[in-house]
Amino acid sequence: MKSSGGGKPNRITIRDVAADANVSVAAVSKVLREAYGVSPSMRSKVHSSMAKLGYRPHTAARGMRGQTFTLGLILPDFRNPFFADIIDGSHDALAGTQYQALIGINRTTPTVDEGLVNSMIDRQMDGLLIVGANDQAQLIEIAKRTPLVTIGNHHSSNQVYDTVNNDDDEAARLAVRHLVESGYRNITMLSLISDSTIIKERERGYRDEMNRLGLGRFARIVNASQTPQDVQKTARAILTAPDRPEAIFCWTDFIALQVIGVATELGRRIPDDIAIVGHDNTMYCDFAQNSLTSVDQSGQMLGLKAASLLIERIKGRETPEHYLVAPRLVVRNSSIRRTPARPAAAS
Repeated sequence: MKSSGGGKPNRITIRDVAADANVSVAAVSKVLREAYGVSPSMRSKVHSSMAKLGYRPHTAARGMRGQTFTLGLILPDFRNPFFADIIDGSHDALAGTQYQALIGINRTTPTVDEGLVNSMIDRQMDGLLIVGANDQAQLIEIAKRTPLVTIGNHHSSNQVYDTVNNDDDEAARLAVRHLVESGYRNITMLSLISDSTIIKERERGYRDEMNRLGLGRFARIVNASQTPQDVQKTARAILTAPDRPEAIFCWTDFIALQVIGVATELGRRIPDDIAIVGHDNTMYCDFAQNSLTSVDQSGQMLGLKAASLLIERIKGRETPEHYLVAPRLVVRNSSIRRTPARPAAAS
């Protein structure tokens, strides 16, 4: 970066890049805007000069020209390791483009913090990718202001924004079928207190599959809040009840790992005394002390597809896309019975 007489560095401009690359300012501008018709050799020459000079586009100036090449990624929290997979996937989609994702944390689900949304729009971000929000009316209003893609929202009837989801109904069915095939009958689902559409889909899949397999008398959904204290309290109540289940299907791995901790503390053998299945297949499932069977909904694929759709939206696509990821079950020790099954409790 050049330095002025007072010692303060001057910002490198596109004129400097153009001079170094021996091309016109208009050519540099086209490369920066990813305009149609720029040859690969021109793009390579300009990017080489940008790297050599340390050129960094001025976001505010780019915004005045119509694009800042920044995207807002809004997550419910940072605690659930599944969200790291979504971030990785979105970054994969943006690799090789000029787009950068800036992250915000929303603590008001199922709605979205209006202040956070307004802040991102006011900073002229080109579009938003929102995870876990389910207020349909609010999302439609946001989509009228900026390109929008959501993850974890089954309102696929809308016509103004895109959705990317796991097939949550089938995910629950996979977990139930696996447990039944492994010899378990009395299966409880530990879910979340929420009106989220993904929770409703997953709970419906659990109930319907239990009924389909003739185990409706054992079907039981217990709801807890997201806090570790409430999850552990609820898990303890389930595991110490006189009619405790043989297996628990947990809403997320984040919850399932806490259930494993409580079960171990109570002296319950996993999976002989209690089988546990999670959802998300995060990296912690593979740890030997957990060896957690989990439904893989590919957070990386969700993030990659959502970011790709958002760029398409920004570039002008208006027809809505609603993408569904097919889940798969990854079986580990937490649900593989090692001793003969005990009789299922009477209903």
